[in-house]
Amino acid sequence: MTALLEALQGASATDRETYRPEFFRLPMDKDRMEALLKREPRVIVHDTLHGQLTELVRSLHPATKFSKDELDQAAHAHLKGIPSAEYGVWVYYPWNFRLVHLLDEAEFAMVRTDRNRNKITREEQAILATKKVGVIGLSVGQSVSLTMALERSFGEIRLADFDTLELSNLNRIRSGVHEMGVPKVINTAREIVELDPFLMVTIYKEGIDRDNIDAFLTEGGKLDVLIEECDSVDVKIFARQCAKKFKIPVIMDTSDRGLVDVERFDLEPDRPLLHGLIEDLPPVPEDRPMTNEEKLPFLAQMVGMDTLSHRMKASLPELGKSIVTWPQLASGVVLGGALVGDAWKRIALNELNCSGRWWTDLDVQISPVTALEPSKAVKDRTLEI
Repeated sequence: MTALLEALQGASATDRETYRPEFFRLPMDKDRMEALLKREPRVIVHDTLHGQLTELVRSLHPATKFSKDELDQAAHAHLKGIPSAEYGVWVYYPWNFRLVHLLDEAEFAMVRTDRNRNKITREEQAILATKKVGVIGLSVGQSVSLTMALERSFGEIRLADFDTLELSNLNRIRSGVHEMGVPKVINTAREIVELDPFLMVTIYKEGIDRDNIDAFLTEGGKLDVLIEECDSVDVKIFARQCAKKFKIPVIMDTSDRGLVDVERFDLEPDRPLLHGLIEDLPPVPEDRPMTNEEKLPFLAQMVGMDTLSHRMKASLPELGKSIVTWPQLASGVVLGGALVGDAWKRIALNELNCSGRWWTDLDVQISPVTALEPSKAVKDRTLEI
């Protein structure tokens, strides 16, 4: 048993820091790639370039009906004599030793977003690729970040969270047990670049405070939107104060009854924070974190006690007594990712030009009271609405 324990203790430690992949374009980076393969015997190669090329050909010629042989020939012709190994880019993910052969950025993005059309047109996709988004808090924030990455509704994302992934997070955060102990920002950044290595990701591993909030919002170019999903009441407030100063819109999901808030400080620079709901409360202390007792009045007015779900309302008095913190479910967090991702996309494309508060309450919308037979639903166009 001692030998086993010594072997376990001497095993390689998990990489908990790296989140940016390495790029190799051949033949220019031939020496670097050979050096990688020599020094790292654990590299796993994934080369599906031919399949990606066939998808690219279909995207470029959607009206053409190819036979399998014709599609293979068209994919080969697209190389224009370039050896397959030298086409596109090889992307290495050091934390899992995967070396992946991909189309390069423009073709990769075209194929990966091809099924977005025409819910998102190619012209709209190009607009979205210029956008910079920031996400504070990576529970709901992770779901929002991945939803936006899937739709490619940004070109750059900044992530902020000081916390590490714990077992109790795995009821709502999409990850594996092997990621426990990894900073949430690293975990989310890796998820994004494993999906799309060409998206620019910047992390704030220490979280957001009064000293770095301006840099988070503006360094490298001003954010186009701030998505605020943190647990800290004081951060919620001073992040909005700074977003208002820089005229950056803010979106927040509360993961209870599908509540989403949009504050268009870009269109309404004098708009009160959180729709004016907290104006009559005392100032937030700047020299220390707020206690749970101090947070409750703010939380109650931010989300509205009268509009909380019955179970959430019953949970708040139990904080620090029978439960550690407020409850969140994966279904609510994933719904929040969809709602915020959709709201952001429409803001970015000038389709949602207002502030407000909205609920998407599944308990109300999917219930015996609201159920319709399919034939009646189609006749009334209820399903479409």
